[in-house]
Amino acid sequence: MWHNRHVLIIGIARQGLALARYLARRGAQVTLNDRRPLEELQAEQQSLADLGDAGTKIAWIVGGHPLELLQDIDLVCISGGVPLSLPIVQEAQRRGIPLSNDSQIFLEAAPCPVIGITGSAGKTTTTTLVGRMARAAAEMDAAGTAGYIPSRVWVGGNIGSPLLNEVDQMQPDDLAVMELSSFQLEIMTRSPQVAAVLNITPNHLDRHGTMDAYREAKARILAFQSPGGVAVLGRDDPGAWSLAGRVRGRLLSFGLSELPVGQEGVFLKGENLTLRLNGAGGPQETLLMAKSMLELRGEHNLLNLLCACAIAAAVGLPPAAMQAGVQGFHGVPHRLEYIRTWKGARWYNDSIATAPERALAAVRSFHEPLVLLAGGRDKNLPWEEFAREVVERVDHLVLFGEAAGIIEQALTRTGRLGQPGTCSITRCKGLKDAVQAAAALVEPGDVVLLSPGGTSFDEFQDFEERGQCFVQWVKDLN
Repeated sequence: MWHNRHVLIIGIARQGLALARYLARRGAQVTLNDRRPLEELQAEQQSLADLGDAGTKIAWIVGGHPLELLQDIDLVCISGGVPLSLPIVQEAQRRGIPLSNDSQIFLEAAPCPVIGITGSAGKTTTTTLVGRMARAAAEMDAAGTAGYIPSRVWVGGNIGSPLLNEVDQMQPDDLAVMELSSFQLEIMTRSPQVAAVLNITPNHLDRHGTMDAYREAKARILAFQSPGGVAVLGRDDPGAWSLAGRVRGRLLSFGLSELPVGQEGVFLKGENLTLRLNGAGGPQETLLMAKSMLELRGEHNLLNLLCACAIAAAVGLPPAAMQAGVQGFHGVPHRLEYIRTWKGARWYNDSIATAPERALAAVRSFHEPLVLLAGGRDKNLPWEEFAREVVERVDHLVLFGEAAGIIEQALTRTGRLGQPGTCSITRCKGLKDAVQAAAALVEPGDVVLLSPGGTSFDEFQDFEERGQCFVQWVKDLN
C-alpha cells in the first residue's frame, strides 16, 4: 500500500516521528518538514537512527515550509500542532492532495477494536480510567468471568506514545484506547468503533475561529462510524448532547441526571453509579459502584468516571473490571495534582487547565479558602463566567503571564472588585514570581491552586513543563 508513495509530514514531533518510522518501514518515501532549523532537531534525528536501510527513505527539509515541497507528493500528513491555515497546507488542498495524520493511519491499520475519546475537558483522565478498566479485565480469568476480556490493552494517541508505534504488535483480540484532540479530528475521515464525546465547551478558538468550527471538528469522531458502532455522549453537556442526532449506531449516554426512559447509559442513582441497558426482557439496571470509590475531587471528575463506565459498558467490560480500574486511581499529573502542605496550606497543580471553563471546574472542586494562580496565554476564549465566580469565590487571585491584563479587565467588568468578601488581585510577570506571591499570601487552612485558564506558550514549551516547574518551585519553598 505504501511502497514508493511519497508522503510529506509537516511537524517533527512525536506524532510526525511515529508516522515517519511507520511509513519508511513500509517502503514509502518520506519527507519530514518543520519550521525549526536542523540544529534544534538533533534529538529527533537521533530517534530515527535505528531505522537502518529504511532510514534512507526519509528526507529532512527544515527551517520553513516552501511550496516546492508539494512537487510529486501523494499525501500530506500534518501533526496536531500544525494549523490548516498554514500556506503549504492550503496549497496542498487547492491542488487536491489528500490530507491525513498518524491517528487516521492508525485507525486504518489497527487489527483490533478501537475506542476513541474526545472532549474539551477530562479526556486524558477518562482515557486513563478506561485503560485501567480494560487492563483489569485483561487480567481476569476469561473462563470464569462474564463480559468482554481483551487479550492486551493499548493506551495512547494524544497522550503518551502515538499508537502507530505499537500497531505492528497488536492482535485482533486486543483493545486500543486512544485520546483524540480537535486538532487531530478536524481532518480525519475515519471513526473508531466506540466514539466518546465528554463535553464541548469553548476552547482552542484561536485555532478553530468559531465555536461552530470547533464543534464540527469534535463531531468528526462520530461522522464515519458504521451502524455497528457505538457513540457515548455526555447527556448533561449541551455541546456533546447536540450531537445525538448524528449518531449512526447505538447510543449510550452518561450524566449526573436521571437517565430518560428508553435510553441506555450510566447515571447517578442516589450515591451509586448505575448502568441501564435495554435487553430482550426490557431495561435492566446494574449497580456498578458507589461514587465514594472515586478518590478524585470535583464534580467534573465524577463525570469523567461516569463516562469511563459508559465506554466500558459499550465494549462489554465486566463491572468488576470497572471497579478494579477505579481502585487506587489518584489521577494523572498536572490535573488537580496534590503537591505538598506548606504553611498549613495544601498546594495543587492543575496546569492542564488551559481554558477558563477548565479552571472554573477546578475552583469548584474546593470549599476551602482559595489562593488561585491564573494566567498564561489567552486563546480568544470568554472570561466572563470565570470572572463572575472567581471574584466571589476566591480569596486571593495571583495573575501572571500575557493574559493577566485580560483576566483583570474581565474581573473589573463584574463591578464587584473591591467590595467586601471579594478577591484581592496580585499581578506578576511570570509563574515563578506568582509562586512567591502566593507564598506571601497563604494562611493555614488555605488551598493554593495553579489552574491557569490560559496556555503555557508565553513562558513554557507546554502545560507539562509549566506544571513540572510549578511543582519544583513549590517543593523548594522553605
